[in-house]
Parts: sequence; structure tokens; C-alpha cells
Amino acid sequence: MCLGTVKLGSAEVSLPSFAGKPAPTEGERADRDLALAEAVWRAALIPAERIAALDATIRDADHRRAAAHERAERVTRAIAGLARPDLAALEARAATARAAVEDVLARLARARSALTTLAETLARLDAIARQSGAIEAEYRVVGHLADIANGSNGRNLTFQRYVLAALLDDVLRAASLRLAAMSRGRYQLQRREDLADARRAGGLDLEVFDEYTGRSRPASTLSGGEGFMASLSLALGLSDVVQAYAGGVQLDTLFIDEGFGSLDPESLDMAMKALIDLQQRGRTVGVISHVEEMKQQIDVAIEVVQGVRGSTVRVRGNGALG
Repeated sequence: MCLGTVKLGSAEVSLPSFAGKPAPTEGERADRDLALAEAVWRAALIPAERIAALDATIRDADHRRAAAHERAERVTRAIAGLARPDLAALEARAATARAAVEDVLARLARARSALTTLAETLARLDAIARQSGAIEAEYRVVGHLADIANGSNGRNLTFQRYVLAALLDDVLRAASLRLAAMSRGRYQLQRREDLADARRAGGLDLEVFDEYTGRSRPASTLSGGEGFMASLSLALGLSDVVQAYAGGVQLDTLFIDEGFGSLDPESLDMAMKALIDLQQRGRTVGVISHVEEMKQQIDVAIEVVQGVRGSTVRVRGNGALG
């Protein structure tokens, strides 16, 4: 009797084979069935290691099932009494949020593009700045000179007024000698150094130093008579400085129109003495005045006399002052 092979699951079982033989007897069939049952039994046997592994797998599955059941219970308790979410509204909100995100991303892209453009512009500006550095250095001196000439300083003093101030100082020194004599040593003319009004150009404002008070004050505070003496002193001082600067040029004649009427007798006497002093130094002084006291002190005069038929002119005296 030959054996045949039967595959049971993953195992192969050898069985008696009656191929090419006479029909088996009842005993032979019983043996074959017994062999088959034994083979099936053996094929069904599981090794102890495999059984242990399966047991561990089953226990793990039990644990995971228990944990999942516990989580399900916790979730069930947590959602108890909660309303079912409105999925349509949530979808709408999600769509709105996605649109907002897309808008932010678009703005971010534009901002990055603008940032790139600005960076390129700054780079170009830096290059221009480097190129213009030499030009700026060259013209910085010119700009400084222009600021000086235009009076861009704390005193608003232009270069022109600076030069005029230097000339004015010479005039004031000469005028102060005259004014001191006329005012019996009380007043001296001087130029104001500080800025009287920030809105105006400075450097040429006048003030007087009063020996009686020991202080300087604006020339505008002088009385009418004092102001006339200051003006007369300035005119005389200017003529002195012009002669000194011109060199050889003589200002032989000086005309004074009015102003004497505001002087008190003492001041009038001092002014006349100053004019007589000029005359004695070789200058011709002409005075136009209606003050009777002056007429009496002038030896040579041209008088205009009003009449019924009009005004007439007459010359009187042969004195030195004319």
C-alpha cells in the first residue's frame, strides 16, 4: 500500500493510497480513516509558544477593548446634554476663515514684494549717496560760506551787515565824541551786540550808554531833544568817517534842516557850540530853522520874509558861521 499526501491548511498529511490497487477492504478503509483523523488531529495541534503568543495577543486586545470602552464612556458623559453642532454653519465659518487666510497670504506676498522693492531702492540710494559724497564735501564749504553771507547764525547777521557793523562802529566812535560834548558827558552811542528781535536781522541796532545810570538802553528811549542831538552827532560822525575813509575827499559843507525846536536852551547852546566848532575847522554849516534863539547866534543868515505881495529874501551879517 502506497501513501498519498493530503494538504490540511498549511500542513501536509501522508495517507495510504490505493491507486492502481484492488478496492480496499473494510479494514483498510478503517485504517485509512483512522490515519486521516490522526493526521487532522496532529495538524490541528498548536505549539506551546504559539499558544502563549496568541494568549498574549488576546490579553492585549482585551486591554485595548477595555480602554476603548472607558474612553467611549468618558466621551459619552462629556457630550451628554450637548447640542449637535451645525455642520453647515461650521462649514461656512471654515470657508470664511480659509478666505481670510488666503487674503492674508496675498497681502503678505504683496508686502514681501514691496519689501524687496524698498530694499532695492535703498541699495540704489546708498549707491547714489556714495557717489554724491564727494560732491557734498566739495560744496559743503560753499554752503557754509553761503550761510555766513545770508546770516544763518544766532544773531541773524549777514556778511553785508557784518561789514556795515564794522563801519558803523567807526561812525559811532566819532559820533560819541560829539554826543558826549553836547550832553555834557552823559551819553555815548554804541551798537547793540545781542539780538533785539529774532524776526529781524541784527547787528545794526543802536543803543545809548547813560553815564548817569551806568546802563545801556535803546536809542528810542531818548527824548526829542536828546534824539536830535544823537542824530546830529551821527551825521557829524559819519562825515568824519567818510572823509577819513575817502582820503583826500573833503566834506566842506553841511546842511541841517530843523530839529532845533525840540531842544531846551542848554542843549541848544551845546549843539550850537558843536556847529561853531565845525565852522572853525574850515567847514561851511548851513542851518534851516525857525528857532529865534538860533537866529540870534547866527551872524550870517539868509532870511525869508513874508509880505503882502509874497515872500522876499534878504541876507544879513558878515560873521564866520554861514
